[in-house]
This record gives sequence, C-alpha cells and structure tokens, in this order.
Amino acid sequence: MSDKVAVLVAGSWGTALASVLAYNGLNVVMWTRKEEQAAEINERHTNGQYLPGTVLAPNLTATTQLGQAVDGAKAVIIVAPSSAARQVAQQLKEYYRKDMLIVHATKGFETESLKRMSTVIAEELDCQEGDIVVLSGPSHAEEVVRRAPTTVVVASLNDKAAAAAQDLFMNSYFRVYTNRDLVGVELAGALKNIIALGAGMSDGLGFGDNAKAALLTRGLAEISRIGVEMGANPLTFAGLAGIGDLVVTATSHHSRNWRAGKLLGEGQPLEEVLESMGMVVEGIRTTKAAHSISLKFGVVMPIAEQLYKVLFEQKDVRTAVEALMGRDPKTEMEVMPLQTWEQWHS
Repeated sequence: MSDKVAVLVAGSWGTALASVLAYNGLNVVMWTRKEEQAAEINERHTNGQYLPGTVLAPNLTATTQLGQAVDGAKAVIIVAPSSAARQVAQQLKEYYRKDMLIVHATKGFETESLKRMSTVIAEELDCQEGDIVVLSGPSHAEEVVRRAPTTVVVASLNDKAAAAAQDLFMNSYFRVYTNRDLVGVELAGALKNIIALGAGMSDGLGFGDNAKAALLTRGLAEISRIGVEMGANPLTFAGLAGIGDLVVTATSHHSRNWRAGKLLGEGQPLEEVLESMGMVVEGIRTTKAAHSISLKFGVVMPIAEQLYKVLFEQKDVRTAVEALMGRDPKTEMEVMPLQTWEQWHS
C-alpha cells in the first residue's frame, strides 16, 4: 500500500498534522494555492507565515496542483477553514477514490446551511458521512510541531476508518484515541471556540480567574445542552474533544480565539482585531452559526447569545457580561429526561 498522504491546506494546523505524519515516516504532500508558499516549503523546509521558527522534515513537500497532491495517496487530511471546506471538497471530488481514507480537522460549521463539516464533505464527495473521520482535541499547532506531548481523538461511525486514522497519526508524542460519536466530537470542537472568545474577553476586561472558571463551566454546560439536542453522546463533552479542547483553547496565548477575545475585551473594534490576527478566527463564524442553531432547536445558549450581540450587534462587552450575571436564578443541574438518561447509561 502507498505510504503517501495528502494534506489540504498548508495553514498552521495543516502543517502541524503534516509534520506528525512525516515524523511517522510517511510521504506527505501539502496542497496550497500559493506558489511562494509551496516554494518555501520545498526549498527552505519552512512555513514562516504560519509556523515561524519551525524546520519541516524533508519528506514533507508542497504543491499548488491538487491532482499532484492526492494522486496515489492512501489518505487525504482536510484542514481547510470552515468557510472553504465545501470548495476544497468540490475540487477534491475529481480525484477522490472510494478506498481513500478521508480525515478532516476543521472546527466549525458552514454558516449558511448550519451543517457540520463531515456533512459538507460527504455531500461534495458523494460518500457516506459515517465513513469520514474527524480529528479533534486539545492540540495547539505550535506545540505539536515541536513534538510536545499531545493527545487527540479521532471519531467515525466506521470503526475501520477510525482505526486506520489512529494508526496513521499515533506515535511517541502524539497519542490518539478513537470514538464513535462523530456528531459530538465535531460539535465540541466547533462550539468551544465561542467560549474561548468569551474567556479572552473576560481576561481583556480584567475580570480574573473566578469569572473565567465560571465561564468555562457554564460554557461546557451550554455546549453539552445543544450537543445532546443534536444527537451527541453527553459523555463526549467530558472528554478530549470537549473539556480538554475547551480548556486549552480558552486559556492559552497560542489560541487565536482567546487572543481575539482578549483584544475585543480591551476595546479594539472587531475589524481591527481580525486584521491584526492575520489568520482565521473560527469562533467568530461559529458564534453566528450557534446563534442560528439555538433558535432552530429551541435551546437556550445565553453565552453564545451575548457574544453574538457583541460581535454582530455592537453590544458593549461589559453590558453583555452584566446581562449574563443578571439572568433569572437557575438550578445548576438540569433534569435529564428518563429516556435520555437510560439511553446513555444502559
């Protein structure tokens, strides 16, 4: 079997995952639309725009030709921003084979349709959504490329596909677990970016650790609530894709979502924040999608609602926090319907 793997596209996370695969001895080809980026990766073995100071392995190359990248590849790893995932999948369809392992590591929704990334990719490739694998978990690209210990999860309804992805990525510093809850892992990976934005705003306002701890805890409850309504296993949100990814994204200076939120909390306008970041901040698009999803499913998401008003209705950040603190008294533990409880504890 071929030892070739294609990674689409060559951003920070795509490059980090490509580096893991190259370390595992695979022939890795990244696809980028930028001629200068491909030349830099091939000639200098660096990707300075996205991961400055990192030297890439010689068995990791790049090309601007999608067909060349995926030709003969046994697996294709899609790491495009959520806004570009459908377009990338459309372009991949011409070269897609049924025996290709498809893994995606994109954390977000298609804003217009509110569809998860596995649904979008399956529609374009005309394959079974359950055969697609999603990779998620607490994993900053900056730490993965320097081989810091990292643990992630791969989820698929197809056990063989999940095991193949696990075998592809697993090594001494990159530990991989499997999970059959494709929906839950995707939802957790996308929705935690909203809470990370809020955590950054809290830090930017100087609210301290008490406020951030409360935000993360109630944020996890909010994510779990909508997740279960959409068909996820509630236990997934207590795992790597849930609380694990939430903690690392909401507390680290590596996190784009946390950094963007902090700048907003410090009073910078959204347009200036996005310009200064230089890379996609998925939490902003996800907040818009989550607002629509909460209305569609009739699930209250107070943190997402207030962040939506800050980002898209110019609500003052401090006023939004006051609105959250001033909500009517609630019980912390919501009563789970008996049927749902029995479903997950049988």
